[in-house]
Amino acid sequence: MIATLTRSKPDQTGSRQPPSDREATLLGKPMPADRVRGWVVTLVLTAIGGLVRFQNLGFPTDKGTPVFDEKYYAGQAWQILRNGGYEDNAGYEYIVHPPLAKQLIATGEWLFGYDGWGWRFASAIAGTLIILLTIRIARRLTRSTLLGGIAGILVVCDGVLHLQSRMAMLDIFIALFVLAAFACLLADRDQVRSRLATAVREGWIGESRFGPRLGFRWWRFAAGLMVGLSFAVKWSGLYHMAAFGLLCVALDVAARRAAGVRRPWAGTLIRDVAPALWAFVGLAFLIYLGSWWAWFASETGTDRHYVEIANIAPGIFGWIPPALRSLGDYSMNVLHFHETLLTPKNEPHPWESKPWTWPMGLRPMLYYYESGEAAAGCGGADCVRATMLIGTPALWWLALPMLGWGLWRWFFHADWRYATVLVGYLAGLLPWFLNLDRQMYYFYATSLAPFLILGLTLALGQILGHANRGFERRGTGLVVVALYTGLVVANFAWLWPVLNGDTITNAHWQAELWLPSWR
Repeated sequence: MIATLTRSKPDQTGSRQPPSDREATLLGKPMPADRVRGWVVTLVLTAIGGLVRFQNLGFPTDKGTPVFDEKYYAGQAWQILRNGGYEDNAGYEYIVHPPLAKQLIATGEWLFGYDGWGWRFASAIAGTLIILLTIRIARRLTRSTLLGGIAGILVVCDGVLHLQSRMAMLDIFIALFVLAAFACLLADRDQVRSRLATAVREGWIGESRFGPRLGFRWWRFAAGLMVGLSFAVKWSGLYHMAAFGLLCVALDVAARRAAGVRRPWAGTLIRDVAPALWAFVGLAFLIYLGSWWAWFASETGTDRHYVEIANIAPGIFGWIPPALRSLGDYSMNVLHFHETLLTPKNEPHPWESKPWTWPMGLRPMLYYYESGEAAAGCGGADCVRATMLIGTPALWWLALPMLGWGLWRWFFHADWRYATVLVGYLAGLLPWFLNLDRQMYYFYATSLAPFLILGLTLALGQILGHANRGFERRGTGLVVVALYTGLVVANFAWLWPVLNGDTITNAHWQAELWLPSWR
């Protein structure tokens, strides 16, 4: 009964009763009625974005080999493909991340072989799916198909998401699964409120001071599944696991309070916290362990028999199977690697950056560079081909205003939409401040990009205003939003040569480097 979609009860004459104030507060503004048009907009923009991601995907390469950090992950994915799902070359350094993303990269290599198309195919698919998810999330947050479409244009035109979708690296997969978890959380929020609205309308919301049980929540289950997949890509998924778990509980408390539950905090603790822990911790860790399936089944996987070979006494952990203990010790070695991956005092990496530079993209990364005869074809003698990870400035340079406005809306207007978006954004940024001596790079900020765009879309929605506020107000808002969207598209078009490795003159290359820190 509580899972039934909320709708007004007909009275004895067959007419619909209007919802009560409490029910209306719970349900909020309804989703747009133009469902078909919403999906048409979503699929058309996703298809356009996919074409942009996939065009000339096999270029550039380093004489047919991967470029930049692709050299690690494309090669490890090839090992995985050869071995049926696991890495076994203990002499090959830097096998320091869980296997899921490399297994996904291996699927492209299985389809197309060991070339640029092969090792980048899965990343391009992930980047295209991010476009689809961002449109649907923005539409749900704003209840506007127009704003969902604008978010889609912005995400297509972001330089970070564009280039990371064209590189065989891991961070685009983190961004995909984190964003998918966020989408599931929003759908769960709406479903919970719909079920509570049913209880309010039917008059049994107050039967318990803790509020009703809400039944099995498939969207919360799916959110836990997605954060588990992000954890199986990189351990940094743990931060989003914790943040989204807390966000889920906070949304439940808010929903129970809006429904008039007498003890919303106690009701959430009693009714919701244990299932949330199962979804965001138990299920997520099972997904993480499941990503190691091939390693567990192997005999030659890296450190598969570590505790036996190193003759490590089990001690109080003797009840744990040796395979799990080997994975634990292997993981401790990996943790030690990450903790001691410090910036050399006298020889820092030339493109290293710290997290306070990421919101505005102040220190991008050069992935590939050729000049002179190797880059001939620009119509002159001094040619350059380069790919550089740059966030579109028309988007990224508004990160701090977006954060400031979002915090204002969150704390002084209790705007849950900004609150949820900022939780996703800050979960990808703040944890990197815990160890500033560690080597860090701008591509770690890939997961920030969709949340930046969602925050900007919410602000654009406020600039646009409601359709019923008058022609002049709405018209002015439309002009401002259209001009800004056009600026982002133009900015992306300007960056296109250095995001895709097109041949340009050296003068053009220098003109692309707007800030001294970009050089």
